[in-house]
Amino acid sequence: MYKSRFANQDIDELFKAVLKLDSLEECYRFFEDLCTIKEVLDMSQRLKVAKMLNDKKPYHEIADETKASTATISRVNKSLIYGAEGYHLIFNKTKDNK
Repeated sequence: MYKSRFANQDIDELFKAVLKLDSLEECYRFFEDLCTIKEVLDMSQRLKVAKMLNDKKPYHEIADETKASTATISRVNKSLIYGAEGYHLIFNKTKDNK
């Protein structure tokens, strides 16, 4: 059983709420209310960076395509290598839906 370093009851409630969403439209509605546009864009950028890193794309290509800073690319790369395997969970769950 995985135990997060930052788990608490409020975060549990947030994640349980996300798990209740049934459609892309519901996700848009919830995240538009919950986050700023910039926060959602930043998260989507990180996921795109992670996908490109996972596909072994070079940093300069990732930076050019995503407009992410090299600091962001490095941070995402660190998460891919040393993180909680969250990106890899999503890659595995979505690879058949490409």
